[in-house]
Amino acid sequence: MVEFKRKKGETFESFLRRFNKRLQQSGSLYDARKNRYHQKSKNESAKKKSALIGLELRHKKEYQRRTGKLKDDLMNHW
Repeated sequence: MVEFKRKKGETFESFLRRFNKRLQQSGSLYDARKNRYHQKSKNESAKKKSALIGLELRHKKEYQRRTGKLKDDLMNHW
């Protein structure tokens, strides 16, 4: 992290301009914006757990559809 201090007799506008220029040159603002919405990928156990949950839900929906408790037109929304 780079620290900035106002020079003696420097106006705030010139200090702000110098700060923004250095921030752009360092690339830290670019990296922060690039990683802003980055989500970590799931580990193996989390992938397996979500796959098992999805499989169980599909089996329940299929059972309900076969027994007539779930209408066929609702299946298209899933």
